[in-house]
Amino acid sequence: MAIRFRPYPGFTIATLVMTAILIGLGVWQLERLQWKLGLIAEVNGHMAAPPVSLAAILKMRADEAQYRRVSLNGYFDNSAEAYVFTTGPDGEAVYHVLTPFKTDDGRTMLVDRGYVPKDKLDPATRVAPEGETRVVGVWRVPDAPGAFTPVADLAHRIWYARDLAGIAAADQITLAAPVLIEAGPAPNPGGWPKGGQTVVSFRNQHLSYAITWFGLAAGLIGVYLAYHMSKGRLRWD
Repeated sequence: MAIRFRPYPGFTIATLVMTAILIGLGVWQLERLQWKLGLIAEVNGHMAAPPVSLAAILKMRADEAQYRRVSLNGYFDNSAEAYVFTTGPDGEAVYHVLTPFKTDDGRTMLVDRGYVPKDKLDPATRVAPEGETRVVGVWRVPDAPGAFTPVADLAHRIWYARDLAGIAAADQITLAAPVLIEAGPAPNPGGWPKGGQTVVSFRNQHLSYAITWFGLAAGLIGVYLAYHMSKGRLRWD
């Protein structure tokens, strides 16, 4: 049996170019998959590591510090609470309580102490931490406000994104770093706010994307061969 194949030159060149592009995209997605798996492993390692001091984490690179636990000693400035509107675990409206924290060495950080429901938004309905306090939380660089983020309600100190620069400006404070410390799950006096709200979630669809690109490449080759067969240019004698 002999295979007779008389390819169309223009169609063949176009198919080769498109196939190379599709395979290249598939390979790129596999490379992205390895990068994402490495990132997830790094973040999980940071979350599992013992907490470090503020002085130590300030010396780290941004990527090395992100999602790492840090320990602070100092005092909350409960008079300067800020509230960030969001949704809770069951989709209900809640507010994250962001409070300036003055460390023993004179630095100021913003601590996300967790969330409260609307009926606990008033500080008078909660027990405020007083005196020397130790906070263990997660070092986070929050997303910046987007173009469609509503304007902050400064009269009620409500923001719709964790706008650290805006909150710091409203309180006339200088942060030691443009980051947020997300308090851990240790219960607060009276039960509110509820801390431990750090979410570690990375979208990882790179393998499915790679399969899609490789599948399109295989499909294109199949169409190319089928077309030549339909025209009698590819046959077995």
